[in-house]
Amino acid sequence: MTGIYSKYFIMKFLTNKYLIALTVFLLLILFFDSRNDIFTQLDRKAELQQLEQSKKHYETEIEKTKKELQDLQHSTEALEKVAREKYKLKKPNEDIYLVQ
Repeated sequence: MTGIYSKYFIMKFLTNKYLIALTVFLLLILFFDSRNDIFTQLDRKAELQQLEQSKKHYETEIEKTKKELQDLQHSTEALEKVAREKYKLKKPNEDIYLVQ
């Protein structure tokens, strides 16, 4: 008796019109909606994480650049160091040898 009853219960549950409608709706939303399907959402989440990492990187670079700018505006030694290292400027009567 329990085997027949459980088969009847399962069949009745699977043919429930609300369950069928919910299943079809979920399939449409999760897989067939081209703008909001689950694969697109996962790609967007990965892209968001990558953009957040880039944002952190650029924020640290901005802080470094601001500090360097402040040093250059207030320190002649820092200005001379940057001029010599980046732009390879030299004092008169001075020889520079570049070693690579």
